[in-house]
Amino acid sequence: MILVVGGAGYIGSHTVKQLLDQNFEVVVLDNLSTGHRESVDERALLEIGDLSNAADLDRVFGKYSIDAVMHFAANSLVGESVSNPLKYYKNNVTATITLLEKMMEHGVKSFIFSSTAATYGIPDTDIITEGTLTNPINPYGRSKLMIEHILQDFHAAYGMKYVVLRYFNAAGAHVSGTIGEDHTPETHLIPLVLQHLLGKRESISVFGTDYDTNDGTCIRDYIHVTDLAEAHILALQSLQNEQKSNEVYNLGNGKGFSVKEVIETCEHVTGKKANVIHTERRAGDPAQLIASSEKIYEELGWKAKYSLEEMIQTAWEWHTAHPNGYSK
Repeated sequence: MILVVGGAGYIGSHTVKQLLDQNFEVVVLDNLSTGHRESVDERALLEIGDLSNAADLDRVFGKYSIDAVMHFAANSLVGESVSNPLKYYKNNVTATITLLEKMMEHGVKSFIFSSTAATYGIPDTDIITEGTLTNPINPYGRSKLMIEHILQDFHAAYGMKYVVLRYFNAAGAHVSGTIGEDHTPETHLIPLVLQHLLGKRESISVFGTDYDTNDGTCIRDYIHVTDLAEAHILALQSLQNEQKSNEVYNLGNGKGFSVKEVIETCEHVTGKKANVIHTERRAGDPAQLIASSEKIYEELGWKAKYSLEEMIQTAWEWHTAHPNGYSK
């Protein structure tokens, strides 16, 4: 059985669904602080509990025969991490250490960790590989990189087997239309644009139009959430088959899309025109962040399948059907 911590969240719920579709048994642990009960596939077992609560973890590990853990339960708002770093270090670092400790106590040594491109900070290269220097510029990125270092030490000392997945900008929704992206507050570009085109927001802001890119707006690498889920399953299987472990992989499309391109694709998919407001750059925004995912392709056979238009199409179908998210 696979324990998915944070399995009621956006990426976690899509991974749960994919695991179940591939005949894995799944138990979800989530405190529902940012996740949604409605997003958890009814075939999964849902345990309400907190990652930082040792008793909740003992209960779950004692109740189920857990083979591996996937960890999605992290706070992930960059701005909030700057204004409230204590929250990020307590939840993303201290609580994760509690989870790892309980895994070892209960004899579970396979761990898939949801990391982030924020570990790279502002790289000095346009195409980011796993060998690119990690130099996070905010507490969120630092908290994730801390766990990566801790996993290295736990492997050396205790035999913990792990795969770290650093992903870029998750987007889209499940093709079934049953689960999708519902954050409060919403900070991701694609859902912000789509909410605006649904009439939920008056305008969409573009931060900076004078970057050294083709159209002057920032370029980012977007990846469909279903592609992300598939990578987690391949990573799990690589641990189970003892094919690969203690590895770090980037997850991205390998090509970038500018803010302007994303907005125009949203307009094309929806047939609606956006009210775009151009404003000043945000501090610390690099002109371009694109992932190389060659390593995971060569070693695990994973490659992003969905195009930007398909990401936006699935997201639009979700937002149209759920204009208020899971709270219809």
